[in-house]
Amino acid sequence: MQPSVQARLPTLPKPVREKKLKVALVHDYLVQDGGAERVLSVLQEMFPEAPIFTLIYDPLRCHERFRPRSVRTSFLDKWPLARRAYQWYLPFMPLAVEHLDLNGFDLVISSSSSFAKGVIAAPESKHICYCHTPTRFLWQERLGYLNDLPQPAIMRALLPPLLHKLRQWDRLAAERPDIMLTNSHISRERIKRYYARDARVIYPPVEVSKIEQGRCAGKFWLTGGRLVGYKKFDLVVKAFTKLNLPLKIFGIGPELKKLKRLAGPKIEFLHQVSDEHKAALYKYAIGFLSPQIEDFGITIVEAMAAGRPVITYGKGGATETVIDGVTGIHLETQSWEDIGDAVIRFDASRFDPQTIRAQAEKFSTERFKEKLTSFIEHALAN
Repeated sequence: MQPSVQARLPTLPKPVREKKLKVALVHDYLVQDGGAERVLSVLQEMFPEAPIFTLIYDPLRCHERFRPRSVRTSFLDKWPLARRAYQWYLPFMPLAVEHLDLNGFDLVISSSSSFAKGVIAAPESKHICYCHTPTRFLWQERLGYLNDLPQPAIMRALLPPLLHKLRQWDRLAAERPDIMLTNSHISRERIKRYYARDARVIYPPVEVSKIEQGRCAGKFWLTGGRLVGYKKFDLVVKAFTKLNLPLKIFGIGPELKKLKRLAGPKIEFLHQVSDEHKAALYKYAIGFLSPQIEDFGITIVEAMAAGRPVITYGKGGATETVIDGVTGIHLETQSWEDIGDAVIRFDASRFDPQTIRAQAEKFSTERFKEKLTSFIEHALAN
């Protein structure tokens, strides 16, 4: 009989065990259900008594797992339309995150893709930041962010100086955590470039144990996630429209209407699906397509947990999870032509589902908990 995950976690050093730690979790905003929110959920499992501090909380749009928890929001949460149009309050977010009251906590763990790393922890507390990526719309995606905005011309003119000011704050905010962790080596390199800090890589948790391995390839291809511009789902839709092959897409986002306009008759949009439905989709798919550059790519690992090969652009986090020719295929260019060519040439017999599953297990929730627990113990003891 396998020991429980809790039993296998390292025990805290004696000086730490003798004191009951007060832990606070900080997250940018709880208004969606994405990879960063999955990390936060596992942190809550590890520290069930820890409250969550966040700028804005919409219980109807984020996962129901957060509803029974203690969620403490900033003053922005009470402002008009904050939960639906939180982007309009960007200028006030640095002030709001600095006003979160973290006094009295021994350990602060921030889960940050933007503002959470900028919280001001008490002098006697330890602040560990799990930085998913440097703030995307301020750094690596800053030009695309401006080009994709639907705002009127006057807003486009006002945004560049605002983003410049936010970049200055973001760079200084990155100095506040005592320790930085991150989700992949590509994110580590970005943190070095934009924040001049080193970060320890601990791969994010994937619920591999909840996904059943498929026995044989199905009759449709699968892709999905948050339907946003930088994820390049339009390339997959264009390729499958040209090929007239069956494709299922799960997820919602601002790109949904555009993708539907591009889609051919054999492309099916499933919108938001449950974890159980998504696991079944992985199990019965031919393979999974990931055209984007991901910091890590949780959906990629979820697909591999079902034994399904992944066709992905050979850049970013996918190079750390997908073994080219063994658990999937790395595309050389980010284009619909390369996607279509890979699909046409795809041979399922080249891939062993058990080998693919074994690769996914390297990124399981259990491994994340073990590595993070060990790291926190070491950090608190020194």
